[in-house]
Amino acid sequence: MNHSPSGLFSRVHSITGHKRFPLSHALGLATAILLAGTVSVLAQQPEAKNPGNDWIQLFNEKDLSGWVPIGAESWTVEGDGVLHGKGLTKDYGYLETEKNYKDFQLSLYFKCVGDGNSGVFFHTGFKPGTVDANQGMQFEVDCTMMHHTAGVYAEDGRGWVVWPSPENEGVVRRGEWNDYFVEVIGNRYRSRLNGVPMVDFTDPKPGAPDGRIALQLHAGGEGNMQFKDIWIRDLSKR
Repeated sequence: MNHSPSGLFSRVHSITGHKRFPLSHALGLATAILLAGTVSVLAQQPEAKNPGNDWIQLFNEKDLSGWVPIGAESWTVEGDGVLHGKGLTKDYGYLETEKNYKDFQLSLYFKCVGDGNSGVFFHTGFKPGTVDANQGMQFEVDCTMMHHTAGVYAEDGRGWVVWPSPENEGVVRRGEWNDYFVEVIGNRYRSRLNGVPMVDFTDPKPGAPDGRIALQLHAGGEGNMQFKDIWIRDLSKR
């Protein structure tokens, strides 16, 4: 497109049909033509998407693509798109993401099929060749009353850093699908369970600021957990 002044005035002349068209009118019409051309070019460009605007399916419901098993426990995908973790030994077991996530929102459903507990770990790292977490935190998953599902437990030696309010301990449902939402932004951790806000905690002594997300099977061989509809909104700014 010719955006030079001579090119624009040539187009103005072709529109008006004579050379004595007033200069002020000619300038106005040239400006209008230039703006119209700019709008046309912009309309043809794809709209830029800001980071964090999109939810991404973290579990594809077909296989373990994008995930890495840690330990010897069983992680399988069942025909109805359910991720099933089951304890085979007396050790811990994890399924961690291949990518690191710093700030994020995560949404999933979980079901406690048997005894034992689980957790959604974040900013996690493991000692090479072991199931020993050497950094990170977890949002608890445990369908036993007063076991603090949706509370936050630190793997840096501090243990529990925040519990849900006692009146919310009964929100979790054993043997049913539970709607779980967790959010990590900097040192602020929030969780929601079955539509109920559970914790909103700003950590005065945060640990590692980045790392993997991992689903856990607790030690003891009783872990039997199911997960589905795992989606993430990555808010990380690196």
